[in-house]
Amino acid sequence: MPDVLGWRAKLAVLGPSTNTVVQPDFDDLRPAGVTNHYRSIFTPNLDAVSNETFMAGTSLIGANVMGAVDHAMTMQPTYFVMGMSAVTFIGGAKGAEAFERSIVERTGLGISMGSAAVQAALRAYGGVRRVAFLSPYFPAANAHVRQYLTEVGFDVVRDLCLQCPSWLGIAEVEPATLRTKLLELDGDDVDAIVQVGTNLSMIRLAAAAELWLGKPVIAINTATYWHALRTLGILDRKAGFGALMEKF
Repeated sequence: MPDVLGWRAKLAVLGPSTNTVVQPDFDDLRPAGVTNHYRSIFTPNLDAVSNETFMAGTSLIGANVMGAVDHAMTMQPTYFVMGMSAVTFIGGAKGAEAFERSIVERTGLGISMGSAAVQAALRAYGGVRRVAFLSPYFPAANAHVRQYLTEVGFDVVRDLCLQCPSWLGIAEVEPATLRTKLLELDGDDVDAIVQVGTNLSMIRLAAAAELWLGKPVIAINTATYWHALRTLGILDRKAGFGALMEKF
């Protein structure tokens, strides 16, 4: 018998224990018959983050992923969704493939994650070649995002990193700051703008920005959840969260 609430899909969402944005974002995007089950990856909050400490913290999250995976498997999920984007870009395209393979081999289930979802989202819009991206990261992590996007066929025109001072601090960045950064990234030489970093609250701002910039603006949480739904054959549209959820 199907789950009475998750009769279409039970999604196991893996995210850092410090992440306070993914769970409400995904719940806002959730259609009827799909349930989201957040399983935390143990993540101590980091203060005074630098290139070195940011990458060390990302490595710790990566090392703790399988504990959350095993935890999630006890509720027999339909599919996995990664609510943490940095680890999915580490090592470029090959690193992303290896990370995805590690989850699939351990569980026998598929997974949607930020790197692959962003690539699929950019291709869904069509005609996108030149991109810019925004992150809460430090430059060392941005380099991995740039590497991935370049290796899968996009030209990265420019990028910005907010260098947030802690994991919790990422969720404290206000929309006005993010709007300013989007305007800094934009230009006639950019076909689309991407936001990475799942603890940045951008699903509504990105949708609004598409209207006033007149081009795709892809929030990582929207892209990842959209990718999961479409991979599972769930084609529900949802207004207010950008063209991905409304048209594709």
